[in-house]
Amino acid sequence: MTDAQRGVERQWAEETTRALIARAQAGDEEAREELVLRHDRLVRSIVHRFQASGREQEDLYQLGRLGLLKAIDRFNLDLPVQFSTYAVPLILGEIRRYLRDDSPLRVSRTMKALAAQARRTQEALYRTLEREPTLAEVAGALGESMETVIQALESVRPPASLHEPIYTGSDEPIYLHEQLASDESEPLWLDRVALREGLDHLGTREREILLLRYFRDKTQTEVARLLGISQVQVSRLERRALNQIRQYLTGTED
Repeated sequence: MTDAQRGVERQWAEETTRALIARAQAGDEEAREELVLRHDRLVRSIVHRFQASGREQEDLYQLGRLGLLKAIDRFNLDLPVQFSTYAVPLILGEIRRYLRDDSPLRVSRTMKALAAQARRTQEALYRTLEREPTLAEVAGALGESMETVIQALESVRPPASLHEPIYTGSDEPIYLHEQLASDESEPLWLDRVALREGLDHLGTREREILLLRYFRDKTQTEVARLLGISQVQVSRLERRALNQIRQYLTGTED
């Protein structure tokens, strides 16, 4: 099959999906069930990512289906977004919410409450703005600083298992603990520890950028969108923040 043929096939599949969503949102249960069947592979592939969590895969699968059903009900057909792109965060959200609530780690009630408020505010702003709100907009709506909101959201994220496979493209999967123990990845791991230590010596905006870049693995473009500033500003502030931390860690700060 040529690239052109694959493009036509993908377009046809998306148009079919949108037609089914329109029927499902109008109350057609058969269309709703067909959508669930069509996206069963997507749900199972997401659930597979959590196989190292120690939870029953069938339980996680049912949660993933719940996220998919929410996506079907909430999807805005007027937006130029593929349904699968919209559905993935909702499927992940249901699973992560379960893992977070069942987590053995202790998180303060205040942080949990703020994280829950932040998520509700994100959803409300998304419906109002018809786009993903920036962290600045969420924090403003809550009357909190962006740093506080980021910390609250980070505090309820499920921890990664050391035995979680981070690559499964070959016969022998690569696990997280193997990479942490290897000589090749040790500098990165140590850099992150040092970075965390140096964050306390930064201003609020620089700290927010580094938290998003190095602890939430966001690109500069994603950070710019979340903070409502340009990518050039993110790049400049990131360089300045890293220089400040380098000076602090080497004892050469002014």
